[in-house]
Amino acid sequence: MDTLAVVLDGPEQVALRRLALQPAGNDEVVVDVAFSGISAGTERLMWSGAMPPFPGMGYPLVPGYEAVGRIVDAQGESRSRIGETVFVPGSTAFVGARGLFGGAARRIIAPSVRATALPEGVEETGVLIALAATARHAIAAGSAPPDVIVGHGVLGRLLARIAIAEGYAAPIVWEIDPLRRSGGEGYRVIDPDDDRRSDYRVILDASGAHGLLDQWIGRLAKGGEVVLAGFYHQPLQFAFPPAFMREARLRIAAEWTPEDLQATIALIREGRLLLSGLITHRQAASEAEAAYRAAFSDSRCLKMVLDWSACA
Repeated sequence: MDTLAVVLDGPEQVALRRLALQPAGNDEVVVDVAFSGISAGTERLMWSGAMPPFPGMGYPLVPGYEAVGRIVDAQGESRSRIGETVFVPGSTAFVGARGLFGGAARRIIAPSVRATALPEGVEETGVLIALAATARHAIAAGSAPPDVIVGHGVLGRLLARIAIAEGYAAPIVWEIDPLRRSGGEGYRVIDPDDDRRSDYRVILDASGAHGLLDQWIGRLAKGGEVVLAGFYHQPLQFAFPPAFMREARLRIAAEWTPEDLQATIALIREGRLLLSGLITHRQAASEAEAAYRAAFSDSRCLKMVLDWSACA
């Protein structure tokens, strides 16, 4: 069995290549991918070569951890799942390329437990499930919901939507790019320079900016918390005296758990969380190189999706 896959051969070297697949094992499923998302965070770092040392990192590499498709074959007890539309966070079954994530391919093989059935009607927007679960984890793992979210990219928008869906007060979103200040649904998006408050309990960063920690700490109330939900490839540092005076806390939000994934899908199924309006760009998988460049260079691009339907 083989597949057509996006392969990163090195920094800014994107190719579409046919790769052999290892045979499906017991309780593994074979998924024909319809759509895969491009992450503007971790995938940007892998594409640019700025990714810090990470287990499994290296080239050639099949990127992507946001794949949606249909189960077309399975082994063992998982055969009953053939025909399901599922979200899969990648695969490691490629021959001749690393599968650190491995979701950007026409056909992938993964353990059945990692193929999550999607609610009826969720197809293309299903590529956002992992990011939504990440957002849910950043909120749920804390002692209090965010008062402020930094950044109105796709992660920032999901954070705000999930906070509201979970019944919390609508957060304020800080965004420095005027092109990204529109699209707030039930919450305000403002330039941080227009906000004079310095008594926030929780400021949650979704921007991945590494040089603004002092600014965020300066906006906290005593005992307040900064939550880092982005991915930071450069060292973070801050001045100690202001943080000391505020008894500030710093929390790093880890990746989503299976519980976050199921809770996020429940919010979607119940109609409390909508994923509409977040996918702004689509490209045929055959144009993967152009799609990756646009995803990382066009500030109007919230989410780029590769369409695999025309690929054999």
